Amino acid sequence: MKKIFLSVALLILGMLCFAQKDSTIRKKDRKKDVLLLTNFGDIVLRLSDSTPLHRDNFLKLVKKGYYDSVLFHRVIYNFMIQAGDPNSKHAKPGQLLGGGGPGYRIPAEFRTTLFHKKGVIAAARDNNPEKASSGSQFYIVQGKIFSDAGLDSVEIFRLNGRKIPVEQREVYKTIGGTPHLDQSYTVFGEVVKGMDVVDKIAATPTSKSPDTDRPLEDVRIVKAKLIKRK
Repeated sequence: MKKIFLSVALLILGMLCFAQKDSTIRKKDRKKDVLLLTNFGDIVLRLSDSTPLHRDNFLKLVKKGYYDSVLFHRVIYNFMIQAGDPNSKHAKPGQLLGGGGPGYRIPAEFRTTLFHKKGVIAAARDNNPEKASSGSQFYIVQGKIFSDAGLDSVEIFRLNGRKIPVEQREVYKTIGGTPHLDQSYTVFGEVVKGMDVVDKIAATPTSKSPDTDRPLEDVRIVKAKLIKRK
């Protein structure tokens, strides 16, 4: 009996050690992309080395399986699709989501070269003065295409007069995005494959009830994993 108990204990200890080891970020992990296998299709993300805190945190959570089974719980057409709330894994229809996370924030990593063009991944956050990011919640920008007049309006009324660089204005006028979020939420990567899936998710019907903007049909990240960069 004691031998059986000892064997089980060692097995559990070994599993815990393996799980801990598996979530350790290695140098080679930083050269991999992230594949989100969803029930709407596959999305491949490439994380930015310019935002190492967000990059490593996201890689760590992916390796731990943190994002497996979570929902895209907030979807707004011509804006963005948001996921990363662990409470969404077993959420009932109509359940209000968006408040879950790992219990910590990540310091903001704003970079002038990383802006909210269509297809970027950025960190969601609550209304904290440091603009620190949620430990797990993220969004992928769908956005919309802007005119010069529209961008002028964003500069005046949403960016408090801060000018959008000329080269970024051109991107917003051709590819599109959400320029009013620049330098307020941390962008830390972008979609390199599967933007059609993002568009498909963004177009799905959503709730108008207390769980506003939650898709009526669950959009689930079945599995998130690291893959070889092509």
